[in-house]
Amino acid sequence: MSDNEKSQAKVEQAKGKLKETAGRAVGNERLTAEGRAEQAKGDARQAKEKMKDIFKR
Repeated sequence: MSDNEKSQAKVEQAKGKLKETAGRAVGNERLTAEGRAEQAKGDARQAKEKMKDIFKR
């Protein structure tokens, strides 16, 4: 399950980056903000998984 969570984190980060870039390209601040938020969510998920890995050892 941990690998699935890690891959979801990467997907969220990538989708967020794409949204942010698209928002900037068209001048849509809301889309840019959504992209940043999605990236942050992915970053948090990734950090959580890294902590799990540390404590497994």
